[in-house]
Parts: sequence; structure tokens; C-alpha cells
Amino acid sequence: MPGIDESLLEAMRLPGARGALVADWISGLALGAVGEAPGGDAEATAAETAELARLAMESGTLAPADGAPSAPRAATAPGPATAPGPATAPGAATAPGSVSAPGEEPPVQDLILTTADAYHLLRFVVTAFDSTVFLYLWLDRAEGNLALARIRLAEMADRLVLG
Repeated sequence: MPGIDESLLEAMRLPGARGALVADWISGLALGAVGEAPGGDAEATAAETAELARLAMESGTLAPADGAPSAPRAATAPGPATAPGPATAPGAATAPGSVSAPGEEPPVQDLILTTADAYHLLRFVVTAFDSTVFLYLWLDRAEGNLALARIRLAEMADRLVLG
């Protein structure tokens, strides 16, 4: 199982890869970086992408309250309305500051930000302790393959060993 350095080098082998890093989205610290960084500073990139990651993970609107994929709502017959219980209250499982339980799939798997010349991918890593780590990849839009990069980042995140 690859560690941070091996995973970053693997990410850089993707067509169009310009830079990659592993960061903690709570602290904003880079745990490892390779290649270029937007703006030239990997630490600043880690801190700024951590802000995006934190917003996504703490958002009650980006993932279902139970963490499972949303199913379409079934039509119901008119009748008296009932108040939802605590388990179905909006945002109940994704209150600010909450994270998924250790080893549990996070409510958001990845983020993709597109610009005129690049893709910025963030893939959350499930860990045995607190799952606050993500992989970041800066991909040249003209040379890169977004679908392939997303698949490979998911595979890297599944195999990544931290420690």
C-alpha cells in the first residue's frame, strides 16, 4: 500500500498533471506536495483548497442527511402533515464541524473545480482515525483527461496509507 510520496508520484504520472498534494482539511496543512502549485506556493494551495474542502464537508445541502444517495420522493396522498423526527431533520447529520465517523465514507467524495485552462480535483480520503485528509490534483485542461484523473484519484485514495 503506497504512502503519501508514492501516491503523489503516481498522481503526477497522469496525463496533464501539473501538481499534486495531500492536505488536512481541518488544519489546511500540506502533508506532502509534488510538482507545481497554482500561484507557486504549495502551502498556500493546501490552505486555500482546504477551505473548499471544509465548506463541502460541513455543508448540509451537498449530501443527504443520512449520507446515502438521495432517492426520489414518492408521491403521497393528501392528508395531515407530520413533523419529521430528529433523525430526518434537515442537516441533522451534517452540522457544522461534524465529520464522518472513522472508516466511514464521507458525505462528499470529491470536488471538481474547472477554470479556463485547468481542472482542480479534490478527493477525500477515508482513514481509520478522522478522515480529514484529501488528495488534490492540478490538471492541465488541454492535456488532461478529467474522467481518468477522477477514477485514478479514487483508487489512490482507497490505497493511501497515512502514517
